[in-house]
Amino acid sequence: MTQKLNKTYNNLDKKYYLQTFKRYPLTFDHGKGSNIWDVEGNEYIDMLGGIAVNSVGHCHPKVVKAIQDQAAKLIHISNFYLSEPQVMLSKKLVELSGLDRVFFTNSGAESVEGAIKIARKYAHSIGRGGTIISFENSFHGRTMATIATGKKAYQKGFEPIPQGFSQVPFNDIEAIKKVVDNSTAAIIIEPIQGEGGVNIVDKTFLKALRDFCDEQRIVLIFDEIQCGVGRTGKMFAKEHFGVEPDIMTLAKALGSGVPIGAILSNKKVSSAIEFGDHGTTFGGNPLVCAASLATIEVIESENLMKQAEEKGNWLKSKIEGMKNPDIKEVRGEGLMIGVEFNFETKPLVVKMLENGVLANATANNVLRLVPPLNISYEDLEKAMEVLIKSLKELKDNG
Repeated sequence: MTQKLNKTYNNLDKKYYLQTFKRYPLTFDHGKGSNIWDVEGNEYIDMLGGIAVNSVGHCHPKVVKAIQDQAAKLIHISNFYLSEPQVMLSKKLVELSGLDRVFFTNSGAESVEGAIKIARKYAHSIGRGGTIISFENSFHGRTMATIATGKKAYQKGFEPIPQGFSQVPFNDIEAIKKVVDNSTAAIIIEPIQGEGGVNIVDKTFLKALRDFCDEQRIVLIFDEIQCGVGRTGKMFAKEHFGVEPDIMTLAKALGSGVPIGAILSNKKVSSAIEFGDHGTTFGGNPLVCAASLATIEVIESENLMKQAEEKGNWLKSKIEGMKNPDIKEVRGEGLMIGVEFNFETKPLVVKMLENGVLANATANNVLRLVPPLNISYEDLEKAMEVLIKSLKELKDNG
């Protein structure tokens, strides 16, 4: 049998796969909990969690069993018909969120696209236009409409960018008031920005934004694709702020890695949607809904939100306790942590990878840590040792 090598798969990837990712030359073979192994048998501690996806760890036995059982029973049907997993997941998410309706998608970007459609349909029903306002440093996806809500860098080369989108500074209510007019349909915000550097919305601002949207009859959308489903120590990040959206988008951790997203909406905006206004072929099929139900069950039964809160506080205190002069700020909620440095963090991520820990650089100079919520303190200790070692090696190498 031919020996499996990272280099072999890396060369094949470069030959056949559309080169849209600057990948690290590792091919992963299997994982368990917060640990993952490449094809050569090298072990890593996963502090990235598939970018906040693997919240219950790799291959949690309850999720694996739910997928296996459902795959042997029924994988896919048309949304012309019902399936028990979809019905029960709909009920569960509505009860958990306090919103009234749910629609299932295949991804975060698709959830945001659907949220924009629902918001515009409602806005048009009350005589408003369709403009969507987002915030600087936000990230809502890679489709044409979602890049229109995000950074200019993601729009380069894809012109013409869809019209009807504008952007304002984060946490600035006066900037919102200046751009809103009767053409404004909705405002979309991440309560905690992920790709933008783990930036937390100001509670006073968010409450003022909710009041302003109510006054102006504007739809308020929360993008909880990265910060939702237990990541921050609450089931949804909105619970930290005491503010309710009209629409909320989910994905990432919702299915432990199977492609599922969701759009949740309140009665006010949901009532504007009519038969045929939206649809999906794969969204919410029996397999992904079974995986999602199992994921939520694990989060609740294993008290992972409490674990996220406690371990997140522990990890932040450890990082702050390093007293490293290159660290400008440590921020986040639960196990969604951003460590801002006074240098670009990609070399740090590479060095940590060499030392056996997966992490991520975002917003140029932020180290993002979003490990499984059930990661052990032993692995967190090891990850801290690697962070300290990697910073020293970078400094020693100039």
